[in-house]
Amino acid sequence: MTATTTAPVATTAVHTVKQPPARLRAWATRAPLLPALIFMVVVTQLPFVATLVISFFDWNALYPDARHFTGFENYRQVLTDADLRQSAWTTVLLTVAVVMVSLILGLALALLLDRKFRGRGVVRTLLIAPFLVVPVAAALLWKHVLYNPEYGLLNGLLHYVGGPQPDWISNTPLLAVEASLVWQWTPFMMLILLAGLQSRDQQQMEAARVDGASDWQIFLYLTLPHLRRYLELGALLGSIYIVQNFDAVFTITSGGLGTANLPYTVYQSFYQAHENGLASAAGVLVVIGSIIIATFALRVVSSLFREEVSRA
Repeated sequence: MTATTTAPVATTAVHTVKQPPARLRAWATRAPLLPALIFMVVVTQLPFVATLVISFFDWNALYPDARHFTGFENYRQVLTDADLRQSAWTTVLLTVAVVMVSLILGLALALLLDRKFRGRGVVRTLLIAPFLVVPVAAALLWKHVLYNPEYGLLNGLLHYVGGPQPDWISNTPLLAVEASLVWQWTPFMMLILLAGLQSRDQQQMEAARVDGASDWQIFLYLTLPHLRRYLELGALLGSIYIVQNFDAVFTITSGGLGTANLPYTVYQSFYQAHENGLASAAGVLVVIGSIIIATFALRVVSSLFREEVSRA
């Protein structure tokens, strides 16, 4: 008698996990960012919206009951006022001069730090130090320690060699402001260009040297084309900050002697003339100009990232 044993067939039930809707998953991933987003909107966007609204009103703080809606009249006055046009031209001169000189000096210092020599770390730290100084403190340093006609360092050196004793701020006011900003922003340009120099293809450089290229030819045909994006980035970022500079102008010259730029003119309109609407319109125009420059800067940064990804 043969006993047949039938093995039980194990059946496994497949349970399908129900996925949450795509919209719910998206909100779940974005939820941790909401506090930062709300904070940014409250701190930055709401004040800008308030400034934009005020710019459409004729609003003098001394006569609050006389305020009324004027549309684009404040913007027309900003664009046609002779003093404001002069301050806009001063802003352009100040920005172009500081950015160009800072880039040239920053490139020279970056080329120096790209070489190996004893004490390079100490030299690099000392060269970066001016960028870490508080802007107001840097302006006070230049005004009193260097420019003062009685006890300033510059006139002290000139007195030692028997030279003249000029009043630097009175004789060359715009140049005095530009020199202090160049001193502060050259390290920033140096860091950006040094990063570009250290990202060069060393095999390409060695191949050029083997082929008999001189240092000048390597710099002209290999280094400069490679640094083009970094030069553009430094120029754009420097322009964004220098266009909005207020500390040096206010501290060194108090906006006098033809050195008043747009931020200082906004300060004069708001705190001295109490013209809230006019100052808001000028401030909005400065922000729009800064956004335009920042847009170009972001494009340069994104192109740099794409180039680095393509090399990797």
